[in-house]
Amino acid sequence: FKMENCKPISTPIGSTTVLDPDEDGEAVDQKEYRSMIQSLLYLTTSRPDIQFVVCLCACFQASPRALHRQAVKRIMRYFNHTLEFGIWYSTSSYICLSGYSDADFGGCRIDRKSTSGTCHFLGTSLIAWSSRKQSSVAQLTVESEYVAAASCCSHIL
Repeated sequence: FKMENCKPISTPIGSTTVLDPDEDGEAVDQKEYRSMIQSLLYLTTSRPDIQFVVCLCACFQASPRALHRQAVKRIMRYFNHTLEFGIWYSTSSYICLSGYSDADFGGCRIDRKSTSGTCHFLGTSLIAWSSRKQSSVAQLTVESEYVAAASCCSHIL
């Protein structure tokens, strides 16, 4: 994909990036785009930090546009920045199970559903995390936060 000498970047997707069907955008080679997505989907088994954004980009395989290809290439640039990253598990005697949750209210511009995020720690070590689109549309911010908190508690139990 000619990304060997790309500049590294610290996030797999920009905070202001909006991926939508973009029917007016320039069409790109569907075969190449699918190949890029397949490669990234394979990597999500060992790199869950990119799972959400890769699956989001995979939604546009039927009609990829330049905007979508640009997002996929950004994920590849992110790999260049995170090759040496890993998770460190401490051997300290302090063990406390804790969980944290958050939600963005109506964050998806396509269907207005919120995204719940949770992470769980055993002591200071991350043991599980998730980022999922909520199944229903929340009418209030507190609703989306409540769904995220319930999801966090269910994962701990």
